[in-house]
Amino acid sequence: MSNPLTLYTDAHFISPYAMSAFVALEEKGVSFELSPVDLDRGAQREAGYVSLSLTGKVPMLVHGSFALTESSAITEYVDETFPGSALYPSTALQRARARQIQAWLRSDLMPIRQERSSENLFRRPPPLAPLSEAAQQATGKLLAAADRLLPEGADALFGAWSIADFELAFMLNRLVLCGDPVPRRLAEYADRQWHRPSVQRWVMLPR
Repeated sequence: MSNPLTLYTDAHFISPYAMSAFVALEEKGVSFELSPVDLDRGAQREAGYVSLSLTGKVPMLVHGSFALTESSAITEYVDETFPGSALYPSTALQRARARQIQAWLRSDLMPIRQERSSENLFRRPPPLAPLSEAAQQATGKLLAAADRLLPEGADALFGAWSIADFELAFMLNRLVLCGDPVPRRLAEYADRQWHRPSVQRWVMLPR
């Protein structure tokens, strides 16, 4: 537990996966060092980084002699290793649902990720073309699922905040912060998550 922690992220601080790991550590209140990796230069493919990370990807969390990549694995490890605010819900059923949401957002909705880059959330976006038909279909799927997942009048998916709230809100904010129409209650939910202190600490990093 006393071993030093280092979180390796993209150097431009725009990766939603690196941001998820950063938010998890901030929510836990643990001390860690931030180490940006220059992906444009290919630093993630250098032998020293690959030998440590196994996959040559960011984010990577190094805890003493233990190194871990894949953001959902990192958030689970942080939650299970450190005291402090829980990152996942308290019941097995809700934890399973939170992990489902994480996995779904990483593996689906590609047209939204392609047409509404995460870079747009941190820098003023240029004029954007309307969403393609494929992206509109993906948006409909996202909004329907979010409406079903978020209880009416609730501030969080599972009563108390969880890392799944950050991740669902990030995907919604790809639309909200680019001016695409999102139902009011989902837009307000996404805005509340965006202004959470742990999230804003990432937003305010120099780029």
